[in-house]
Formats: sequence, C-alpha cells, structure tokens
Amino acid sequence: MRILWLLLFFFLLLPEAYGQCSMCRAVLESGEAKETAKGINNGIVYLMAIPYLLVAFVGYQVYKLLKK
Repeated sequence: MRILWLLLFFFLLLPEAYGQCSMCRAVLESGEAKETAKGINNGIVYLMAIPYLLVAFVGYQVYKLLKK
C-alpha cells in the first residue's frame, strides 16, 4: 500500500517536473515573469531530488539485505 501512495505522490509531481532544463531557468529569470520562474525552479528541484531518493531507497534495501 505504501508503494501505491508513493507512486501516486510522484505522479502528482510529474507535471511540474516535466520538461525542465537549465536554459529554461536562465530565460525565465532574465525576464519579468518571476512567478513563472519560481514554478520552473520548483520543477528543477523535483527533478534533482528523484535520483537521490532512488539511490537512498536502493541503499536502504542493500543495508536490510546485508543485515540479515
């Protein structure tokens, strides 16, 4: 059940994280659309966090396996 909730959580974050790039951030911060830039920056943070979460999950699973 926890996996289902986790997948749902990441699915809800998908629209903000979709299609982010550093060039988009640079273009948005140079213009007058500060609110749009904040949304793009949040998407970049989500994209950056997911690999760290995956590595942490795999590390925890290996730790549990080796502890047995």
